[in-house]
Amino acid sequence: MIRDTDFRGLTVLVAGATQPSRRVIRRYRHAGAVVRRLESPEDHAPIVLDDIALVALVADGQPGWDRLAAHCRASSTLLVREQAALPRGRVTLVGGGPGPDDLLTLRALEALRAADVVFYDRLGPHLNLAALTGGAELVDVGKRPGHHPVVQSEIECRMVDAARAGHHVVRLKGGDPFVFGRGGEEVASCVEAGIEVTVVPGITSAVSVPAAAGIPVTHRDVSHLFTVVSGHAPLSVAEYEHLAGLGGTIVVLMGVGTLPQLMAGLAKAGMDGATPVAIVERGYSDSQRTTVSDLSGIVMAATAARCKSPAVLVIGDVVRQGVNGGSAAAQFAGFARAAEGV
Repeated sequence: MIRDTDFRGLTVLVAGATQPSRRVIRRYRHAGAVVRRLESPEDHAPIVLDDIALVALVADGQPGWDRLAAHCRASSTLLVREQAALPRGRVTLVGGGPGPDDLLTLRALEALRAADVVFYDRLGPHLNLAALTGGAELVDVGKRPGHHPVVQSEIECRMVDAARAGHHVVRLKGGDPFVFGRGGEEVASCVEAGIEVTVVPGITSAVSVPAAAGIPVTHRDVSHLFTVVSGHAPLSVAEYEHLAGLGGTIVVLMGVGTLPQLMAGLAKAGMDGATPVAIVERGYSDSQRTTVSDLSGIVMAATAARCKSPAVLVIGDVVRQGVNGGSAAAQFAGFARAAEGV
């Protein structure tokens, strides 16, 4: 398989039945090639190879293509064997990681290259999807705080309908599909509909975004455990008491909007007001920023800094280990003093 090549001005012969060859045809056209078709071995004649720069063979188990391969060798025409598209629709849930394309896994890239339709979120790596998929249909179903243009149930219906139409559907999410990504619900919908579904894990922002700011979620002799919490919905008194008494590191996703309630709940449950807190905004982007204070001062610090979603909150002594921009201890002391003076 040839990838990431500019075929503009070149003619590519795609040999194989139309349905198994559909993704190969789309990918070469997306790369700028003029695509010619050869449906069956019986249609082949040596003259077919005139002006052909490349032959892409999608045999799909069909016999009789040996003559085409022999003519390619005789005429020094490059022949590549391409994987056939599966005859039935399916769904792949793909974790896109914290955003940059180069933090996609190899398996995620393979799924995107094989996709016919991609339903993607705003926090997934979507800016270069046209290139990564080779021209698949791209559908934005991203949700923003307080704005859900496509509700979850409709996303699941669209995925199932596209798979039933014979397409390979990729549901691309930021982070990992099973870490507050509603991936379990989407898998259940596919299983209920009788659709084949697989999951490609991604690098969760719960670990990677603090790391981008130089903050380890665990550190020897500092924290030997970490808890990941969704800040999207209010926590109960029992949950605050559990978190405050558990120790270690607390990582909160989607917590900027509920920051005052989170800090007040933890303080009321007995957490020390001097506990370090960091807010890491827009991890791995050019505008990444970290705001650091303590439990008693982080709300004022976040207000002064105008912190906004998307952001990850890190609560615990590991914040002092951060190395983003100099001495973490000095940073923390400085931010804490600044917060106290607000």
